[in-house]
Amino acid sequence: MAKTPYPTPHINATPADFARTVLMPGDPLRAKFIAENFLTDSRLVNNVRGVQGYTGTYEGTRVSVMASGMGMPSIGIYSWELFNFFGVDHIMRIGSAGSIHPDVHVRDIVVAEGACTNSRYAHQFHLPGTFSAIADYQMLRTCTDIADKMGVCYHVGNILSEDTFYMDESFLPEEERAFRRWAEMGVMALEMEAAALYMNAAKAKKKALAICTISDHILTGEVTTAEERQNSFTDMMELALKTAKELDR
Repeated sequence: MAKTPYPTPHINATPADFARTVLMPGDPLRAKFIAENFLTDSRLVNNVRGVQGYTGTYEGTRVSVMASGMGMPSIGIYSWELFNFFGVDHIMRIGSAGSIHPDVHVRDIVVAEGACTNSRYAHQFHLPGTFSAIADYQMLRTCTDIADKMGVCYHVGNILSEDTFYMDESFLPEEERAFRRWAEMGVMALEMEAAALYMNAAKAKKKALAICTISDHILTGEVTTAEERQNSFTDMMELALKTAKELDR
């Protein structure tokens, strides 16, 4: 008998433990917060390396929420395994991002239609050109329709998935100019995961969407606290959960 591809070194579960749709915050504590405050009858289905995953119900719809960790290598591992080994159809990244656009403010929501990147993540696919990492249109449209009904402040467009959080100080002036060049091309915000998620979804023929709350503004210096990012970005959480419910119809 062939060995099943699960459990994996990163997820100690079976396909039956996960819903069709998984919400993926970066922070395990944010996953725990969502499970405890939004889901009914939630149970812990994964805790390998402290990356907590829960499955429960939201208004009668079965939903899972599991942390992705930080950066494209981390979300690349978890999303790949969920898509390819655990039968997950939709993954929504819900996280924080830094605005580089004057009209995108702290606590606004950004729905990432596309994700530029300075990463070489796509190199593994040996493509003879540049891959455009984009969201699934059905998920995007469902999400924005719900956002309109909720009356939340949101923006739809391009973001930048970066490989680095800290820059060598000697290159900071050059990096700041680079941010402005991205902004001139319509890029709204910086984060570190969406491009890898979108590429994995494309390869697996599955669906993905990134929804981010602006936690800080690169141009103005305005910031939110770590506790706010963990617990108070509830509009984004509710938007993602309502989207998951609609996708399950």
